[in-house]
Amino acid sequence: MIVVYILAALVGILFLGILILWMTGERGHLFGLPSTRAAISGADGQGRGLNFKTIHGYFYGRWPEHYIGWARRYLLPRMDGKPSGLKWADHYHGKVVPLELAKSIITLDHDIPRTDLEQIIPYTTARDIVLKGPPDVVVMDCPCRLTVENPCEPIRVCMIIGDGQFVLDHRPDKANALSQQEALDLLQAEHERGHVHVAYFKDACGDKFYAICNCCSCCCGGIQAMRSNVPMVIASGYIAQFDHDQCTACGTCADACPFEAITVNGYAEVIYDRCMGCGVCVDQCDNEGITLVRDPGKGIPLDVREIG
Repeated sequence: MIVVYILAALVGILFLGILILWMTGERGHLFGLPSTRAAISGADGQGRGLNFKTIHGYFYGRWPEHYIGWARRYLLPRMDGKPSGLKWADHYHGKVVPLELAKSIITLDHDIPRTDLEQIIPYTTARDIVLKGPPDVVVMDCPCRLTVENPCEPIRVCMIIGDGQFVLDHRPDKANALSQQEALDLLQAEHERGHVHVAYFKDACGDKFYAICNCCSCCCGGIQAMRSNVPMVIASGYIAQFDHDQCTACGTCADACPFEAITVNGYAEVIYDRCMGCGVCVDQCDNEGITLVRDPGKGIPLDVREIG
């Protein structure tokens, strides 16, 4: 009988713990917030229902800074050069998008039915896109910046594209909706700060594109993953090209490059394998000596104007 009582007590403690976690996550709503019910029932249009992927997505969306903080502190350092790193990146990855292409997502003027971007996103999972034009945009506090001391400012720079109602419901103190012009202004401001626009895809977010993150090299978990040889971020399809006649070897572009892809020795040159084609260096050059050019070796650009 003692064993039965112990088991019953453990089950009770487990149930209580789950209930407390649920009530915390749902901000006191016993039957869940509308966006949670929509995700579980499949009424959000994803048809996911209640399964491991839905639960995974719930924790990621509800407590992203804890999720990413755990990954960058304990998981990514152990993946360096290992197959587990490739597996992680296959489920959670981003593609660099230069400013113009990032803005074209915000100003999308047509619907994109669910489309497999196999040629653009070279992973085996989480490579779909589905958007209604123009998409709704919600901006939230950057989970990566929330996990580091003295992060880059401002904090609120991660843009959920399409359906950010879950974030608005669950993190109202850390997110707000943006108008189209506000979203464009944020992209421009982050570009001028030298930050990189990355379109993120994740299996637990419907196996599709869900956000544009404005990433800095000092705080971004995806860039940290790359330094640990976990290929979470892929190139834009472009590469920086330098006009040596305009170059004064001032080094401004090299200092600004988030990927340490520029060397200066008499004039600036690109390190091909490191350049992600983000375009940050282009507008940092006072002499207009840098342009982005298409490079087939850097993949196919994510240009929503040509999709759907």
